[in-house]
Amino acid sequence: MRPIGATASTTLLAALVAAGCAIEDDPVEIPTHGPPTRVGLAYDIGGRGDRSFNDSAAFGLDRAEAELGVETTEMPAGNGETDGHRAERLRALAKEGHNPVIAVGFVYSGAVSRVAAEFPDVKFAIVDDPGARGPNISNLLFAENEGSFLVGAAGALKSRTNKLGFVGGVNVPQLHKFEAGYRAGIQHVKPAEVRSRYLSDPPDLSGFTDPAKGRAAAQGMYDSGVDVVFQATGGSGSGVFEAARDTGDWAIGVDSDQAKTADPEVRGSILTSMLKKVDVAVFDFIHGVVKGDFRSGPVVYDLKAGGVDYATTGGHLTDIVPQLNQLKRQIIDGRIKVPTH
Repeated sequence: MRPIGATASTTLLAALVAAGCAIEDDPVEIPTHGPPTRVGLAYDIGGRGDRSFNDSAAFGLDRAEAELGVETTEMPAGNGETDGHRAERLRALAKEGHNPVIAVGFVYSGAVSRVAAEFPDVKFAIVDDPGARGPNISNLLFAENEGSFLVGAAGALKSRTNKLGFVGGVNVPQLHKFEAGYRAGIQHVKPAEVRSRYLSDPPDLSGFTDPAKGRAAAQGMYDSGVDVVFQATGGSGSGVFEAARDTGDWAIGVDSDQAKTADPEVRGSILTSMLKKVDVAVFDFIHGVVKGDFRSGPVVYDLKAGGVDYATTGGHLTDIVPQLNQLKRQIIDGRIKVPTH
């Protein structure tokens, strides 16, 4: 467990902006009565520092700390955990007086369902899972397929070989949404060959934390003529970026704007990133609890709600931004239906 001091700073907010996180212009109302809200957050595999999914959640937590004055506690996850381990982590946060408690990732589905029933007065949120249900559970969900459609279209427009690849961290339905949207975006632009590979199969979640596997999978694709690879692999994505750098091909990032968060030597190989604004969802949830406005059940962050998007860092998409924005508008208006499978 690592407590985070409840201090706001200009430096912190600048760092959030630099990492591609959404910061609202309007001032946030902070209640001035009573003790500060204590927020507990349990990470998925990879934790803070993965420069992707978990870091996006961390940015939302940091923003809540800076703007709302909440006190925060973070707990990491480890490889090879059981559902019982995850439940104990959430239970410990609830017992220690954290309310709300946030679980980052679909792997917490069973644990959240069980522990939320044990602590009916504690508000829980789970990111990326619609299955955990209860009067005190909020499901923070994203239309990853819509954002993936846009980066797929971008990749197809930039591909010279008309061969593109997708590397997923773990072979689970949640990541199939990324692949489905990506394939649909590519095929909407032009006929192309799309190859896919997943780095591990459940219950093995190591595909999210193994850069060497990510690098090997991408390298094999690049060697076969693929010139654009979209990775949704968490911490393993750094290996994909290294392979792109070495071959002179393109990689596409995920969750955060990874042309800003990845190591400097690989940033020039990142064509774009599919932005999944977990930071926005985490902050919104905490803000709602602080204001006494808790919403149970599914809360969906799609293109229309600004929950997903594509990044333009690096200027590689400048010539095709008008086309991508037209596709974005067509999705929002319902003229393009993006598949999830």
